[in-house]
Amino acid sequence: MSIAILLLCCGVLPRGTMRAEPRSPGAPLSEAESSKILAYYRMRFGFPDNVKISLGTLQSSSIAPDFDQGAITLDDGKKQGTQPIMISKDAHFLVVFPANGSIELHQNTPSEMEQRIRDAFKVPATQKLSVGGFKPSQVADFEQGTLTVENGSNKLDRPILLTRDGKHLILGDLYNMTVDIKQLALRTISLHDVPAQGPANAPVTIVEYADLQCPTCARVHEFLETQVLPRYGNKVRVVFKEFPLVGFHDWSPTAAIACQCAFELNPASYIPLRSAIFRNQQLINITNLRESLLSFGEQAGLDRVKLAGCIDAKSSYPRVQRDMAEGKRLDVNQTPTLFINGRMIIGLPSEAGFFQAVDEALSGK
Repeated sequence: MSIAILLLCCGVLPRGTMRAEPRSPGAPLSEAESSKILAYYRMRFGFPDNVKISLGTLQSSSIAPDFDQGAITLDDGKKQGTQPIMISKDAHFLVVFPANGSIELHQNTPSEMEQRIRDAFKVPATQKLSVGGFKPSQVADFEQGTLTVENGSNKLDRPILLTRDGKHLILGDLYNMTVDIKQLALRTISLHDVPAQGPANAPVTIVEYADLQCPTCARVHEFLETQVLPRYGNKVRVVFKEFPLVGFHDWSPTAAIACQCAFELNPASYIPLRSAIFRNQQLINITNLRESLLSFGEQAGLDRVKLAGCIDAKSSYPRVQRDMAEGKRLDVNQTPTLFINGRMIIGLPSEAGFFQAVDEALSGK
């Protein structure tokens, strides 16, 4: 896994401390616990039902006393993959990390951490790494800190874990499996005063968190517009949320502001502007951004002077911040992330899988 993909796949976690109540030494997970872990993993990472997920044998972790470690296997019928994991002995917490994401330390200094991360992920010398800010995490076995990666003007932070003895660094994420992701989404996502397509009383609501500079987001946007909405008609409503990857993409934050300006100035212009940005994504750069946004805005029916004033004053930035804060409360950490009646779908695993998820939501499953 490249350092860029690693950074996009990992999110910021709430803090607090909770110590696991361990199972008896050597006791296996119960069938109910295994099913719960696999269901959570499928839901959290948006895997469609046609991907088989299984949990291998667990062994007591040598670096985190309250955890077992093993791997989850994924099979989509064409290829298999494995994901290293650690599970707390009370089956409440899950740690997910890449194959080379557990790093042994000798001196436990920031410089050593940075060098070992650079070696493990072959980070080029042009990218600057820094590690620090360790504080207690949700479990006693780990402290949680921040890894910052800088590449020119781009800067991105991601959480990392340090074992309580200070001897191992885990480039992974800690998830609280006692949280019902779907119910959290239904409670958290605001459907008031938001740009959307489709009737407000549609039985299925699809909420999309997207970055306007993200190529996969552009493909998903086209898929929603040309296939999902025509296929389901008034049965589906699509709600759009801004989630620019600040520090990773250079012009998407300003584009998000422009889209929200469009919604404030003339709600009917929002979708045409957003679609134009996605269609012309490869032609936009930080140099021609402002002129491109104003041109697309005029084509969408907006007053150029009013749009320019809104963009320059960043008048709609609070709306963008609201969407981003909402997404972070849901652990959205890569784009696009969608919620279909609260069910998380990351990216577009397959068109058939997406249609299946919508059909299941329509049937009340």
